[in-house]
Amino acid sequence: MASDVKTVLIVDDSSVSRMMVQNHISDQMPDWQFVHASSGVDALEKLKTVTPDLVTLDLNMPEMDGIEAAQRITEVCPTARIAIVTANIQDSMRRKLQGLGIFFVAVVEKPINEAGVRKILFGM
Repeated sequence: MASDVKTVLIVDDSSVSRMMVQNHISDQMPDWQFVHASSGVDALEKLKTVTPDLVTLDLNMPEMDGIEAAQRITEVCPTARIAIVTANIQDSMRRKLQGLGIFFVAVVEKPINEAGVRKILFGM
């Protein structure tokens, strides 16, 4: 876990969830910068102007679900680390994520907490 300034793209259709993720990460990494996206489509638009070091991604979103968003994000920004932050964390979902061939730094359950953030940061 490096302490230099990083950019985090937080992708979630819930503004409350986006703020919770930002608040918990900034508690541990106060110098990091944050960009919010309300959907996978919005995230891809943000990637035209931002190169994030970390992407936190909800799975259940309108327009484009988190699985498709993860695939598209890795195509556009292969250096970004992706962490899944979701309420849907059953074994079947874990297997589906593993089958994508995408490395996820962490899969953490909502609502995010300090332990979940540590898992994400340690995975980076």
